Amino acid sequence: MSAGADVDGPHQGQQLAIGGTDLADAEAALVLAHGRGATAGGMLQMADEFHREGIAFLAPQAARQTWYPNSFLAPAERNEPGRQSGLQAISDAIERANDAGIPTGRIMLIGFSQGGCLASEYLARNPRRYGGLAALSGGLIGEELDDEYPGDLEGTPIFLGCSDVDPHIPEVRVHETAAVFDSMGADVTKRLYEGMAHGVNDDELEFVSKMVVDLVA
Repeated sequence: MSAGADVDGPHQGQQLAIGGTDLADAEAALVLAHGRGATAGGMLQMADEFHREGIAFLAPQAARQTWYPNSFLAPAERNEPGRQSGLQAISDAIERANDAGIPTGRIMLIGFSQGGCLASEYLARNPRRYGGLAALSGGLIGEELDDEYPGDLEGTPIFLGCSDVDPHIPEVRVHETAAVFDSMGADVTKRLYEGMAHGVNDDELEFVSKMVVDLVA
């Protein structure tokens, strides 16, 4: 999805879970994308690890708890319309924060697994300065990545954290994703954890917490 191309798909009309500081009073926002089989409410619970006064949480919910049906490494067309609809759900959450007076430069995307892939794809397809991206066990979507991702992320801080033996996210795709974001002018930190299961560890939570603090610093 590119900015301005509205999509009406399976994830439109799902409830947007909201937490943290009230949007009307917030200075910054986290847009949180859950993994396959999970819920927006679960992402709000994760966000409590990062909570700082002045930050609102917005978590879109996928229909049937799944953003797209196949592996993120499948040809993109095999994951439609879920992929496009999921990107639109992220766009709608960002717009909700913008409408409350929060600039995109103070909006950080955090996604785990399928949600980490979706959040990564959103930034690559809609480049500008964001408050940040934390893709936890995720990477850019597609069987093959594009030869070029045009646009400038203007120094957006990006954290990619993943196991080196993740059963769903090949290590090579994490490297490829980091290279794409680096080429787009992002400030990329990549950490691969030896032998870790498909999950989130304390080191990742600590790093993401520091990124969140910077939103309201």
